[in-house]
Amino acid sequence: MPQKIALITGGSRGLGRSAAEHLALAGVPVIITYRTGKAEADSVIATIRKNGGSATSLQLDMTDTASFSEFGAELKSILTRDFGRRTLDFLVNNAGSGIYKSIADTTEAEFDTLMNVHLKGVFFLTQRLLPMIADGGRILNVSSGLTRFSLPGYGGYACMKGAVEVFTRYLAQELGGRNIAVNTLAPGAIETDFGGGVVRDNVEINHMIAASTAMGRVGLPDDIGKAVAALLISDSQWMTGQRIEVSGGQNL
Repeated sequence: MPQKIALITGGSRGLGRSAAEHLALAGVPVIITYRTGKAEADSVIATIRKNGGSATSLQLDMTDTASFSEFGAELKSILTRDFGRRTLDFLVNNAGSGIYKSIADTTEAEFDTLMNVHLKGVFFLTQRLLPMIADGGRILNVSSGLTRFSLPGYGGYACMKGAVEVFTRYLAQELGGRNIAVNTLAPGAIETDFGGGVVRDNVEINHMIAASTAMGRVGLPDDIGKAVAALLISDSQWMTGQRIEVSGGQNL
């Protein structure tokens, strides 16, 4: 079977890092992006290579759509140089940032940042990379359990992720002729530094979420990283346009 290649945005920490490490362990070379955390990205690359995997990184600011053309050219150069190819097989739109604020307190600037990272950036980066995704490939857009259930403080973020889920369905429809499967992965609450680390560091919130989760705990990055790898390397090409929630049964 030909070697598969994955691009994971925001792969320098949290869920993206775990996804990159699990894909690499499964024998999939990974290209990760980072915005400012080059040292963190270098750490991911070093860990993957130490474990026998193949990985490299590229800088990418999801809010700067004007830079996507140059990014695409750099990506093509890496694919040609390292793999003798001009296409990749898996695109994981994972990069993101969050705020923990009520709707009443969310500023327009904060709203715009969320939109630029999670919706506009995802839309136009995917558009730019479509010619570089091999027929029969897969796109996985990372959403959130917060599009199904509500937690105070995440209204602005959840709005963007709801839009990403609609984008997934339309993209799946348009790319079906190329046999490209497009799905949404929706994590539940995960212990990371996301949104200021509130789920990880606020004991009261952590316990509240654990109590409302069937598995009795808050999720960990590896719970999501394993799911990403399983969805991409499985033989489930017939599954497309779907939302797969990985939340341990949160708020059932």
